[in-house]
Amino acid sequence: MLQNSEILFTRRSIRKYKKDKPVSDDVVGFILDAAMCAPSARNKQPWHFLVTRNRQKLDKLSELHPYGKMLKDATMAVMVCGDTKLEERESALALNGAAATQNLLLAAHSAGLGAVWLGMYPRKERADAMREVFDYPENIIPVSLISIGYPAEEKPRNNNFKPERIHLEKWGENWQ
Repeated sequence: MLQNSEILFTRRSIRKYKKDKPVSDDVVGFILDAAMCAPSARNKQPWHFLVTRNRQKLDKLSELHPYGKMLKDATMAVMVCGDTKLEERESALALNGAAATQNLLLAAHSAGLGAVWLGMYPRKERADAMREVFDYPENIIPVSLISIGYPAEEKPRNNNFKPERIHLEKWGENWQ
């Protein structure tokens, strides 16, 4: 497993997977535990995680999500959802789900997995398409869909640091 800050700086969206290499239950538990350690508004933790390893469902998801073609080769997917019975504010559900998604992505990377964050919220048409596959109740709001598998590609570290976008004390006073 990767250690410390290296996880933050080397995580990349991985879209090519070793199709026949399943993710163990222990690793799935690890990444979901990490997702549930995310911060949430008023510590309500209003999330649910829908996990699928079913090949037919993954193939269907790859067709339903406009950017989900990589799901054809993924060995699993996790849909991060918010529950309006646990948190009535959709904006809070979206933010909480985003934090859980980031934790999940970092945990997956630290476990040697590749993953891609596929946006769901606030796209009602995407939520309706997912309901066809997963049959979840009306109080569930899909926030993200994460494609996961063991990587069949390597990507170099991104250098996204832009000091010109850091402002000190007031807008326009650059950091460096």
